[in-house]
Amino acid sequence: MGTEASGSGPALQELVREAEISLLECKVCFERFGHRQQRRPRNLPCGHVVCLACVAALAHPRTLALECPFCRRACRGCDTSDCLPVLHLLELLGSALRPAPAAHRAAPSAPGAFTCHHVFGGWGTLVNPTGLALCPKTGRVVVAHDGRRRVKIFDSGGGCAHQFGEKGEGAQDIRYPLDVTVTNDCHVVVTDAGDRSIKVFDFFGQVKLVIGGQFSLPWGVETTPQNGVVVTDAEAGSLHLLEVDFPEGVLRRTEKLQVHLSNPRGVAVSWLTGAIAVLEHPPGLGTGACGTTVKVFSPSMQLVGQVAISFGWMCRERRLFLESSREKGLCDVHRCHSTCSFFDGTLDGAIKEIGASETGRKK
Repeated sequence: MGTEASGSGPALQELVREAEISLLECKVCFERFGHRQQRRPRNLPCGHVVCLACVAALAHPRTLALECPFCRRACRGCDTSDCLPVLHLLELLGSALRPAPAAHRAAPSAPGAFTCHHVFGGWGTLVNPTGLALCPKTGRVVVAHDGRRRVKIFDSGGGCAHQFGEKGEGAQDIRYPLDVTVTNDCHVVVTDAGDRSIKVFDFFGQVKLVIGGQFSLPWGVETTPQNGVVVTDAEAGSLHLLEVDFPEGVLRRTEKLQVHLSNPRGVAVSWLTGAIAVLEHPPGLGTGACGTTVKVFSPSMQLVGQVAISFGWMCRERRLFLESSREKGLCDVHRCHSTCSFFDGTLDGAIKEIGASETGRKK
């Protein structure tokens, strides 16, 4: 009995934390719902819930017209109403939702822990961003999204410096971008799910190469330290290495690095060790913590370790694409929030933690 009672405390805390993130947080501004005016949860006619402050920010100042940021259904600000179930849940949880003391929140960062230091984008600037990359020479940020021009390039302050990649059916157009990377010589590589191809542009938006007919569904893409490109194929369950002469726009060689992956999507390469991390999303497992797995491979493609992703790395309702930057920092794209975030920390620290946990299980 005593053991059960002592174990119920952490379990209850985890349940409250899960409820706080999944149910009691506005998925547009990521602020906790509350009873005060600006933070009150509001039902949209489509059934999605956002806070009153975000309703006001999304609505047209004169007509009050707005689109749901998740399903794009049109409505008006005056059509929203208080979400009573969320308000009742806030009352039920009560003091359990009070923030932890500052001393606990200010604990020093461990390897693999990230601190956000810059965010930009937002509605009107980005539309459902799906991937981002850093240019190693200019330090500019390249984002793939669902806007009319599919690729946007931002300066270090978050201002749009350039955009290209028209939405269209031509070979040089981008139908549905899934991810993007920038090579060491500043070429932009985009995975296009619309025609299942890889498209290479120079930094000014001129198409240099289209690689089609080789992938079932190219998804994640990343540059290696040797200026190669690794690509995940979500439908084929494989990981590929492409060697390209980017200035000439010529594909020199392709190599299949891994097969039998389960719906691989995001991919990142460590610039310290050359290790490759792949995010798998096994179909049919829902959005639970075990629905996403990170597999880490050595440069020789030996499996170093794997771990199921839980709240420690990402919230279940947020898609996260990791890019290993040249400064060993991390970047994050929020589709629902239409923002880009930059973190201090290293992918290598996370890789070491995965490898250590896997070694411990084997012992």
